[in-house]
Amino acid sequence: MYTSRLYVVNTIFSLLPSSRCFSLKNMLLRWAGAKVGDNVRIASSARFYLSGELEIGCGTWIGHQVLMVGGDAKIVIGESVDIAPRVTIVTGTHELWQEDGKAAGKGYSLPVSIENGVWIGAGATVLGGVVVGSSSMIAAGAIVNKTVPSFCLFGGNPAKLIRRQSALS
Repeated sequence: MYTSRLYVVNTIFSLLPSSRCFSLKNMLLRWAGAKVGDNVRIASSARFYLSGELEIGCGTWIGHQVLMVGGDAKIVIGESVDIAPRVTIVTGTHELWQEDGKAAGKGYSLPVSIENGVWIGAGATVLGGVVVGSSSMIAAGAIVNKTVPSFCLFGGNPAKLIRRQSALS
């Protein structure tokens, strides 16, 4: 991603109608270096503060005040994904207790992959190093710090398995 271009994208997003101008928003994200599929709909209050690659699959919805932040790790969002308002996806973290008297040491980032058909509920947080398997659901407010298998509902802090659904034929 071109971080200086992403700054311009975030600024222009804030001037656009919230649930309109989707083609323009997609074009702007592509200009900043993202790979954006067809029919992606992004609310204007969504913000992107990252330097790593960003891929968003066809038919995906990114809701109000979604925040994607982190370092140079890749974020991949599959097709037909629904990301509810105020979801946070964070790729960055720190080494722990590497400096005398300080908990947060050297920063680094880990990739995030959200596979096809996932639904992430309002206010959830997905941390770096996580894969959310296809057709899974993340409950509102959940903190996802480990991989979620396909066709599962995870919720809580930290998120844990609530229900497993067999794949539909």
